[in-house]
Amino acid sequence: MKQNWPKQIWIVRHGESAGNVARDAADFAGHAHIDITERDVDVPLSTLGQQQSDALAAWFGGLKISEQPDVILASPYKRALRTAETIAQQLSEPAKLAVSLDERLREKEFGILDRLTRRGIEELHPDQAEFRRIMGKFYHRPPAGESWCDVILRLRSMLDTISLHYADQRVLIVAHQVVVLCMRYIIENLSEEQILEIDRQGDVSNCGVTEYVAETGKEVGGSLILKRYNFVAPLIEAGAPVTAETDANVAAR
Repeated sequence: MKQNWPKQIWIVRHGESAGNVARDAADFAGHAHIDITERDVDVPLSTLGQQQSDALAAWFGGLKISEQPDVILASPYKRALRTAETIAQQLSEPAKLAVSLDERLREKEFGILDRLTRRGIEELHPDQAEFRRIMGKFYHRPPAGESWCDVILRLRSMLDTISLHYADQRVLIVAHQVVVLCMRYIIENLSEEQILEIDRQGDVSNCGVTEYVAETGKEVGGSLILKRYNFVAPLIEAGAPVTAETDANVAAR
């Protein structure tokens, strides 16, 4: 009996969002609050984010049909869904796919820290800033929000679903920065320190690609092998600027 991994998994962070732009403006002005009127789930791509999505879509569309995704799964957040749909539209005709949404791929929830800059958290919720310092970003859960461990719990279930339903297929996942990192934590069996060290090395780029391929000929215990992480060559080749900004709710990460 063999491990039921897909042949290949791509995990992509969405293109730059309007939240990235609003966050940068709030930080630059020294504001406590980020000026976003929509729910986080409804924050769209920025103009640049759509350009990045177009570039990545052209790259996927340029692959041989036999190398293109068989399945596209996406977070229901508008910025991730739009990125996924842009890619789906550029796949070759025989491979045209509908995007399947899965709420387990959603952004990390920030609870009472939603829409606050670091300055805002320190001024309005100094107790949470201190709890995060003591516990670390991996375990800290803001009231009404999630820790990285909470995200990992739902993603373990997500990977079980992928293994059950999409064995031997090529699966594209479009989601968010913390989701990309937590998927690496699970798939590669990393420690807290190892995944936080990867995080410290730099943010996941908008439309950056993390790719795994399955070991072949392995019985149970076979694994997915990391082929590349934060791959942005498709953007560079298309002349789309590369951005690696955290999303608007930066402080709770």
